Amino acid sequence: MSDRSRNVFASPDPEPAKRWAGDEESARETALVRARYDRGAWRYDLQAFPLELAMMDRFRRRLISEVSGPRVLEVGVGTGRNLAYYAPDLQVDAIDFSPRMLTRARRRPQRSGVQLHEMDVQRMQFADGTFDTVVSTCVFCSVPDPVRGLKEIRRVLRPRGRGLFLEHVRPGHPWFGALFDWLDPIVSKTGPHVNRRTVDNVRAAGLTVEGEENLLWDIVKLIVARP
Repeated sequence: MSDRSRNVFASPDPEPAKRWAGDEESARETALVRARYDRGAWRYDLQAFPLELAMMDRFRRRLISEVSGPRVLEVGVGTGRNLAYYAPDLQVDAIDFSPRMLTRARRRPQRSGVQLHEMDVQRMQFADGTFDTVVSTCVFCSVPDPVRGLKEIRRVLRPRGRGLFLEHVRPGHPWFGALFDWLDPIVSKTGPHVNRRTVDNVRAAGLTVEGEENLLWDIVKLIVARP
């Protein structure tokens, strides 16, 4: 096996306590979220199928249509539902911190130009300014420290690169927003946060929001940002 192949299937950080030194709360929450996705990986696509059929497949195609390369990073690739939509001339690195989700992604038909890595968006091992485009799909509802992860995206983007975020967010309507705030402590015990202000978090990470397209009311958005 080549060195390049070994990197694709690299083991997780062997010393997570050192990696997260001084940030024990984030480390604990990250471990809990990773374990939740590992446990649910086997049924993830089955549970998501109705929503994919109704709208998400269409939204994914819209997202990937905005991608430009040649170097692309997808964070939180999950079971790999976006991978079939990338143009064949792109070099795509796709990361997820859940090894069992990545196992599901590797079972999909593979094409050249795509590499899967076990990696946490909150602490990526890529060099500064590596990618032309960074993509996420419903990821920052679950990242324990979303601003930290978004700062990492800003770091690995090239100066003229773009971040493309397909994310569900807290609705702007006062009543619906309050309802999502009330639901969040219940839902987030076993699933994602439903009241994340992701557009604000993108800006807080130092990214400049160039576009904000509502795909489902103002709850599901396509956000375009630059470093």
